[in-house]
Amino acid sequence: MNARVKHVELHADDDGLSPGDVMLKIENVSLSFGGVKAISNISFDIRKGEIRAIIGPNGAGKTSMLNVINGFYHPQQGVITFRGKARSQMQPYEAAASGIARTFQNVALFKGMSTLDNIMSGRTLKMHRNFFWQMINVGPARNEEIEHRLKVEEIIDFLEIQHIRKTPVGKLPYGLQKRVELGRALAMEPDLLLLDEPMAGMNLEEKEDMSRFILDVNSQMGTTIALIEHDMGVVMDISDRVVVLDYGRKIGDGTPQDVKNNQDVIDAYLGVSH
Repeated sequence: MNARVKHVELHADDDGLSPGDVMLKIENVSLSFGGVKAISNISFDIRKGEIRAIIGPNGAGKTSMLNVINGFYHPQQGVITFRGKARSQMQPYEAAASGIARTFQNVALFKGMSTLDNIMSGRTLKMHRNFFWQMINVGPARNEEIEHRLKVEEIIDFLEIQHIRKTPVGKLPYGLQKRVELGRALAMEPDLLLLDEPMAGMNLEEKEDMSRFILDVNSQMGTTIALIEHDMGVVMDISDRVVVLDYGRKIGDGTPQDVKNNQDVIDAYLGVSH
């Protein structure tokens, strides 16, 4: 896989953040299920405009960390600060409304619906007309739907999936389903996009395509991205910074090169320390 080429032209948002400013800060977060500690006193941050990778062996607590960030899990200890607002708990719909979108390790799409309709479902939070107007689909509601469909068509063009726009996603190969799920997340126009193993189960060509789209989302749309990925070649190519977890603990944090040379990280991946 080719080394990444990234050019980002971003400006300060309405929240006052400029590229490189801390968008999300995780401080001393711990999460337990009964007597099992999934996350132990972890701290790190995600900066505006970057691609931040979260890596580690199976069972390291990576998905649990994403679930804490977007409100699926509530940590017993610690604070998460997103765009200057500190919180200890947040519901998933609140995270979505605040600008955090998410894809999942296992594809979570409406299999009987078309590609277009699945991506359109990501616009739900952007729709302001009430159920009555949407049901009769005239006047303001009709105009709003047209506006949102235009946005969805832009995403379909961006992800190069025009040829499957009317195809039920249950009939699509796995790689294309993952691309549709990415499209649905992008339809929310997130400030922070969380990707849980976006390339799991893909062949080399599909991974290269997905890597390109992730880089384009980051550079062209200005979306900050945090991703979990097991393919270390992908991580090293597309990430700005990497945080490494092992058995719920943070054992490394820095640039891809820093992490690559970290002995604790090497030991964890080779199984030396356990």
